[in-house]
Amino acid sequence: MKRAVFPGSFDPITIGHYDIIMRGLTLFDEIILAIGVNSEKKYMFTLEERKSFLEKTFKNEPKIKVDTYQGLTVNYCKENNAEFILRGLRNPADFEFEKAIAHTNRKLEKIETVFLLTSSGKSYISSSIVRDVIRHNGDYSSLVPESVIVK
Repeated sequence: MKRAVFPGSFDPITIGHYDIIMRGLTLFDEIILAIGVNSEKKYMFTLEERKSFLEKTFKNEPKIKVDTYQGLTVNYCKENNAEFILRGLRNPADFEFEKAIAHTNRKLEKIETVFLLTSSGKSYISSSIVRDVIRHNGDYSSLVPESVIVK
Protein backbone atom coordinates (compact mmCIF):
# COMPACT_ATOMS: atom_id res chain seq x y z
CA MET A 1 0.00 0.00 0.00
CA LYS A 2 1.27 3.43 -0.93
CA ARG A 3 0.44 5.66 2.04
CA ALA A 4 1.22 9.37 2.18
CA VAL A 5 1.01 11.88 4.98
CA PHE A 6 -0.15 15.38 4.12
CA PRO A 7 0.91 17.39 7.17
CA GLY A 8 -0.29 20.87 7.98
CA SER A 9 -2.00 23.11 10.47
CA PHE A 10 -5.07 23.45 8.19
CA ASP A 11 -6.00 26.73 9.90
CA PRO A 12 -8.26 26.50 7.92
CA ILE A 13 -8.18 24.06 5.01
CA THR A 14 -8.37 25.96 1.71
CA ILE A 15 -9.42 24.98 -1.79
CA GLY A 16 -5.69 24.89 -2.57
CA HIS A 17 -5.22 22.13 0.05
CA TYR A 18 -8.33 20.39 -1.27
CA ASP A 19 -6.97 20.46 -4.82
CA ILE A 20 -3.63 18.91 -3.80
CA ILE A 21 -5.32 16.23 -1.68
CA MET A 22 -7.77 15.19 -4.39
CA ARG A 23 -5.02 15.02 -6.99
CA GLY A 24 -2.87 13.09 -4.53
CA LEU A 25 -5.55 10.41 -4.34
CA THR A 26 -4.64 9.42 -7.89
CA LEU A 27 -1.10 8.65 -6.71
CA PHE A 28 -1.63 7.01 -3.32
CA ASP A 29 -3.78 4.24 -1.86
CA GLU A 30 -4.28 6.26 1.32
CA ILE A 31 -3.58 9.81 2.46
CA ILE A 32 -3.42 10.73 6.12
CA LEU A 33 -4.27 14.37 6.72
CA ALA A 34 -2.07 14.95 9.76
CA ILE A 35 -2.81 18.09 11.74
CA GLY A 36 0.38 19.17 13.45
CA VAL A 37 -0.06 20.36 17.01
CA ASN A 38 2.28 23.17 18.03
CA SER A 39 1.50 24.63 21.46
CA GLU A 40 3.61 27.70 20.66
CA LYS A 41 1.55 28.66 17.62
CA LYS A 42 -1.58 30.81 17.84
CA TYR A 43 -4.41 29.33 15.77
CA MET A 44 -7.63 30.99 14.62
CA PHE A 45 -9.54 27.70 14.81
CA THR A 46 -9.31 25.12 17.58
CA LEU A 47 -7.81 21.71 16.90
CA GLU A 48 -11.31 20.21 17.14
CA GLU A 49 -12.66 22.68 14.57
CA ARG A 50 -9.80 22.05 12.15
CA LYS A 51 -10.21 18.29 12.51
CA SER A 52 -13.96 18.64 11.94
CA PHE A 53 -13.41 20.74 8.79
CA LEU A 54 -11.25 17.97 7.33
CA GLU A 55 -13.54 15.13 8.39
CA LYS A 56 -16.62 16.84 6.93
CA THR A 57 -14.84 17.80 3.71
CA PHE A 58 -13.65 14.23 3.06
CA LYS A 59 -16.45 12.25 4.74
CA ASN A 60 -17.21 10.38 1.50
CA GLU A 61 -13.59 9.57 0.68
CA PRO A 62 -12.54 6.22 2.23
CA LYS A 63 -8.92 6.67 1.13
CA ILE A 64 -8.49 9.67 3.45
CA LYS A 65 -7.86 9.49 7.19
CA VAL A 66 -7.67 12.50 9.52
CA ASP A 67 -5.36 12.50 12.53
CA THR A 68 -3.36 14.81 14.77
CA TYR A 69 0.26 14.57 15.83
CA GLN A 70 3.06 16.26 17.71
CA GLY A 71 6.76 16.14 17.03
CA LEU A 72 8.63 15.36 13.85
CA THR A 73 6.61 14.53 10.77
CA VAL A 74 9.06 11.77 9.79
CA ASN A 75 8.48 10.06 13.15
CA TYR A 76 4.74 10.24 12.59
CA CYS A 77 5.22 8.76 9.11
CA LYS A 78 7.29 5.90 10.51
CA GLU A 79 4.71 5.16 13.22
CA ASN A 80 1.98 5.02 10.56
CA ASN A 81 3.89 3.07 7.90
CA ALA A 82 3.79 5.97 5.47
CA GLU A 83 6.66 6.10 2.97
CA PHE A 84 5.67 9.44 1.45
CA ILE A 85 4.98 13.01 2.46
CA LEU A 86 2.67 14.94 0.14
CA ARG A 87 3.18 18.70 -0.19
CA GLY A 88 1.77 21.40 -2.42
CA LEU A 89 3.82 24.15 -4.01
CA ARG A 90 2.35 27.55 -4.87
CA ASN A 91 5.47 29.49 -5.84
CA PRO A 92 9.29 29.46 -5.91
CA ALA A 93 9.48 30.55 -2.25
CA ASP A 94 7.40 27.51 -1.24
CA PHE A 95 9.76 25.30 -3.26
CA GLU A 96 12.90 26.60 -1.54
CA PHE A 97 11.36 26.23 1.92
CA GLU A 98 9.89 22.78 1.23
CA LYS A 99 13.07 21.54 -0.48
CA ALA A 100 15.12 22.13 2.68
CA ILE A 101 12.55 20.27 4.78
CA ALA A 102 12.39 17.40 2.27
CA HIS A 103 16.18 17.00 2.27
CA THR A 104 16.23 16.99 6.07
CA ASN A 105 13.40 14.46 6.26
CA ARG A 106 15.16 12.21 3.75
CA LYS A 107 18.34 12.39 5.83
CA LEU A 108 16.47 11.48 9.04
CA GLU A 109 14.34 8.66 7.59
CA LYS A 110 13.78 7.02 4.24
CA ILE A 111 10.78 9.21 3.51
CA GLU A 112 10.18 10.56 0.02
CA THR A 113 8.45 13.90 -0.39
CA VAL A 114 6.16 14.23 -3.37
CA PHE A 115 5.43 17.77 -4.53
CA LEU A 116 2.37 18.74 -6.53
CA LEU A 117 2.07 22.18 -8.08
CA THR A 118 -1.06 24.07 -7.14
CA SER A 119 -3.57 24.16 -9.97
CA SER A 120 -3.81 27.30 -12.03
CA GLY A 121 -5.96 29.91 -10.36
CA LYS A 122 -5.33 28.67 -6.81
CA SER A 123 -1.70 29.63 -6.23
CA TYR A 124 -2.58 32.88 -4.47
CA ILE A 125 -4.64 31.15 -1.76
CA SER A 126 -3.09 30.48 1.62
CA SER A 127 -4.53 29.84 5.07
CA SER A 128 -3.03 33.11 6.31
CA ILE A 129 -4.81 35.08 3.56
CA VAL A 130 -8.07 33.29 4.37
CA ARG A 131 -7.68 34.11 8.07
CA ASP A 132 -7.11 37.76 7.19
CA VAL A 133 -10.26 37.84 5.04
CA ILE A 134 -12.24 36.21 7.88
CA ARG A 135 -10.85 38.66 10.48
CA HIS A 136 -12.01 41.57 8.34
CA ASN A 137 -15.46 40.09 7.68
CA GLY A 138 -14.76 39.49 3.99
CA ASP A 139 -16.40 36.86 1.82
CA TYR A 140 -14.11 33.83 2.02
CA SER A 141 -16.60 31.31 0.62
CA SER A 142 -14.72 30.90 -2.68
CA LEU A 143 -11.43 30.21 -0.87
CA VAL A 144 -12.39 27.26 1.35
CA PRO A 145 -14.42 24.04 1.18
CA GLU A 146 -18.04 24.37 2.30
CA SER A 147 -17.28 22.70 5.65
CA VAL A 148 -15.31 25.77 6.76
CA ILE A 149 -18.01 28.35 6.06
CA VAL A 150 -19.68 29.53 9.27
CA LYS A 151 -23.37 29.94 8.67
